[in-house]
Amino acid sequence: MNLLLLYVIVLIYLLATLYLGYRGWKSTKDSEGYLVAGRKTHPYIMAMSYGATFISTSAIVGFGGTAGLFGMGLLWLTLLNIFVGIFLAFIVYGKRTRKMGHSLNAMTFPELLGKRFDSKFIQYFSGLVIFFGMPLYASVVLIGAARFMETTLSIDYHMALLIYSLIIAIYVIWGGLRGVMYTDALQGTIMFVGMAFLLVMTYSRLGGITAAHQALTNMAYLVPAKLAAQGHTGWTSMPALGSTWWWTLISTIVMGVGIGVLAMPQLVVRFMTVKSNRELNRGVLIGGIFILAMTGVAFVVGALSNVFFFQTQNNISINVAKGNADSIIPIYINAALPEWFVYLFMLTLLAAAMSTSSSQFHTQGSAIGRDIYETLTRKKGGSSILITRLGIVVAIIIAVVLGYVLPENIIARGTAIFFGLCAAAFLPMYTSALYWRGATRAGAIAGLITGTFMTVFLYLFIHKAEAVPLGICKMLIGRDFLITQMPWPVVDPIIIALPVAILVTVAVSLRTKKMDEKHLEECFKGLK
Repeated sequence: MNLLLLYVIVLIYLLATLYLGYRGWKSTKDSEGYLVAGRKTHPYIMAMSYGATFISTSAIVGFGGTAGLFGMGLLWLTLLNIFVGIFLAFIVYGKRTRKMGHSLNAMTFPELLGKRFDSKFIQYFSGLVIFFGMPLYASVVLIGAARFMETTLSIDYHMALLIYSLIIAIYVIWGGLRGVMYTDALQGTIMFVGMAFLLVMTYSRLGGITAAHQALTNMAYLVPAKLAAQGHTGWTSMPALGSTWWWTLISTIVMGVGIGVLAMPQLVVRFMTVKSNRELNRGVLIGGIFILAMTGVAFVVGALSNVFFFQTQNNISINVAKGNADSIIPIYINAALPEWFVYLFMLTLLAAAMSTSSSQFHTQGSAIGRDIYETLTRKKGGSSILITRLGIVVAIIIAVVLGYVLPENIIARGTAIFFGLCAAAFLPMYTSALYWRGATRAGAIAGLITGTFMTVFLYLFIHKAEAVPLGICKMLIGRDFLITQMPWPVVDPIIIALPVAILVTVAVSLRTKKMDEKHLEECFKGLK
């Protein structure tokens, strides 16, 4: 397959994407249509949109490459993604979110929380956390797509980043959430097909399932000395218990992303786009299969790429040795698989990146327009939608700038940071909002502020992976990070900030004025 044919395929895909954005625009008549897709979304579209938004190039390229470093241990994240990110999210959180969101006429995640606790502060502060916290996550998704385009098409990285961002900007600003969800469903379908091909072709290339996994097990002696010293014991075994490698795998990658998914604003809003619980029940099976195919395949292939590099180079990947996870999947795909599949997989990654990026930018725009602008000015209608669209433009510009300046090996880490922030800031308040009538406005605000600022403090001053490169702790007190005693420098902030935020939410709620009973009846109408 030559490049001309590839360009034709990509052009057809992009035209289909823009057409679906146009369909979204044509059927969007008001704020409800633009922000929650009219609340009448088909279960397949909702589930595929949820899955495609959840899984992006950060999962396929970033975490797939991370599996090249850590090995099969990342499959614990797949298990958590399915159980927490699909089953608990849809059944335990999704059904009550849908009902409460409809009862309160909430159109964004911060608005749901703000109306539940009758607090404008909660709504606009949550909007600020989203708008200023999400650009790092958005930028690493852009990086994953641009890096693969650079490797595959031999085009300049900066040009790939710019073109890709402009296309997303057009259909997100144009079509609103309905346009985003239509394109998500198409992109999710492409992703599923591409990943199924990837798994089959990888096992075929490596001699079958048993031979591939046995070969990977036999390579344990090739673990670089630097990684072995941190607790790496091989690509089919868990790291040494309590080691730096173990804490990074379990606390940052598995728990940070696996738990944080419950409070991701761009995912929560999907539950408010369907008209009944029947759509959510149907979505569980679709979403579970999709997540298994996406993350399970990415992690298995990432780990098995080491077998290919050993068989062809008589050594492990130079990117594994250097710890540069972001390049492992693109290099493996281009080196190990047929040219036609490389182009198919590039389309898969484009779909993965565009589905997540579009949702991220829509969420950031709605945070500015609906949660901050409307809340502070009390102006609604056309001006709010205009501010939302301007917010989307600003979000895209920030993400592109970060895409130019962020260092290598940032994709998985950048994703985990935002997931962890959302978990600590929102999850205690969100869970209380849905299930605990005794949660008070003061308790929710206290938990929100505690989770947010404790997470930021821990990243800046305690967690070594962020504190050292940022250098703020070094500048202020002359030390790279405050606590040097193990394991604290490698314990992810979510392990500390989330439990503390939960305790603060509960403790303050128990000691402050209860919510008005009439307001609670309105919030919990139709909920047992």
